[in-house]
Amino acid sequence: MTILDDLENYYDTVPRVGGARAEDLGPLTLFVQEGSGWPYYARPALGGGPVTADDVRRTRERQRELKVPEAFEWVAETTPSLEDAARAAGLHVHAHPLMALDPAAGPLPPHPEVRLLDATDPLLRAAVTVPALAFAAPGTAPGEAGPAELAAALADPAADGRAATVSTKIASGRSALAAAVRDGVVLCSGMYNPVGKVAEVVAVGTLPAARRQGMALAVTAALVADARARGAELVFLSAGDEDVARIYGRAGFRRVGTAMIAEPPGQA
Repeated sequence: MTILDDLENYYDTVPRVGGARAEDLGPLTLFVQEGSGWPYYARPALGGGPVTADDVRRTRERQRELKVPEAFEWVAETTPSLEDAARAAGLHVHAHPLMALDPAAGPLPPHPEVRLLDATDPLLRAAVTVPALAFAAPGTAPGEAGPAELAAALADPAADGRAATVSTKIASGRSALAAAVRDGVVLCSGMYNPVGKVAEVVAVGTLPAARRQGMALAVTAALVADARARGAELVFLSAGDEDVARIYGRAGFRRVGTAMIAEPPGQA
C-alpha cells in the first residue's frame, strides 16, 4: 500500500463514518449527508475505472435532484481521467498541494497561545467561525477582518448550528480542534479528523488581521502533536496554494500529490 492508497481509503471512509449515504454511480460514488452536518461530494469509487464527462453529467443530475452541492473531489495522480471529464462537463477545476507529514519530522515547540478545545469550551463557536472569515480572504497577506468582524459573524444564528456539529464530532472522537487565543479572542483555529491510523488536518484559518504571526503553523503543530499522541501514523492535509504549502513545510509536511476540486463556476 502506498500513501495515495491509504488516502483513497480514508477519503472513502470519512463520509461513511460521518453519517453520509453512499450512492454508486458507475466509476463515481456520491456521498449524501443524512441529518445535520456539512454536505459531502462525489469522488472516484474505490477500484473504479476511468471517469468520462457523461459520468460527471449523470452525477451532477443526481446532485441537483437531491439539492446538494455539485462538488467533486479526487487526487490527480490516482484518477487522472477526472480532470478532463470535469472540464468537459462544464465544471471549474482547481488544484491544491496534497501534503503528508514526514514520519521523521520532529515536533515544533508548543505555542503559549494555542490550546485544544473540548466539546463544551465556550470559545468553540468563535473557533468554528474564524476559518470562514479566513477563507473569505484567501492567501497569507494580512487583511481587514479582525475581532470586530468575528463578533459580527458570531451574531449570526447559523454559528450555533456549526458549533453544535463540531461539538458532537469532538465529543465522539471524530474530530479535534485547536485554537490560538489572545485576550479571550480566537485568532486562528483548525481541526483534524482521524480514521484509524490516518488523520487529516482541515480548516486551519487565521483572522486576516492577525496573519503573519505564526499562528497557523502553531495551530497545525498542536493538531499534529495530538493526532500522533492518539495513534495517527499518517497525518495529511491539502494546502490552499503554494505559499500556504511552504508554511506547512516548516511543520514537516511534504508534497505527495495534488488534491483536485471541481464545482460549477458560480458555486466555486
